Amino acid sequence: MLKNYISHTFLKLKDEYDKEVDPEEKKRIIYEDDKLACFNTGLFTSTYEPIYALFYINSVPGKQKWKFSDFKTEYQLTLIGVPVLPHRANYFTNPSDLVFDTNREIIPQWHHIINNPENFNRIPEQVRLGSNYQTVIEGAIKLAQKKIEANYRLAVPQYYKGKIQLLIPLCLIDRNRADLALVVTKSEEPKCYLGHTCLPLDWAYNNARLIARPDSDWLQP
Repeated sequence: MLKNYISHTFLKLKDEYDKEVDPEEKKRIIYEDDKLACFNTGLFTSTYEPIYALFYINSVPGKQKWKFSDFKTEYQLTLIGVPVLPHRANYFTNPSDLVFDTNREIIPQWHHIINNPENFNRIPEQVRLGSNYQTVIEGAIKLAQKKIEANYRLAVPQYYKGKIQLLIPLCLIDRNRADLALVVTKSEEPKCYLGHTCLPLDWAYNNARLIARPDSDWLQP
């Protein structure tokens, strides 16, 4: 899980780095000089200090330019003379995208959720073997929307292919326990949310963790 998180975080920062034209601003995204390089992992120590990944020039001929050294705090990087401390990856520009708009309905992509064998098999067997599985899912979506009206934190943001999406808990068997996460994207024409697919909870957690540790009981590692 950690390796996956670090890899995705670096790819996002690399994308920001490549798009930035100002050399000084580039250093605030990924810092590098003729000896070392570092980036902000987005993780924190137990005392809430940002954690950075530190690399040194690789001395082995024919290998990649940089070799991983260690994870460091701000204090430790300052001690070794790093003049610029890179910022965290920026996953969103509009904070309102992180909050579910309860005035919009969810329109599921039923063909993908039900007719795709791989996705259909993610549905709990108890529901899948019944004849009214679509009705059960529709009911779970309506229940999720009511719960989100009472607690907006239940809709958890994730970053996927350059866009912010929201993860909605689907309680298909027990109304108090989520079985899957419905991935929804805000649409402006028409004003609604498009329900793309259902993810296993561990997949959903990994995606959400790129932005921040989910502050919701239903989505935990």
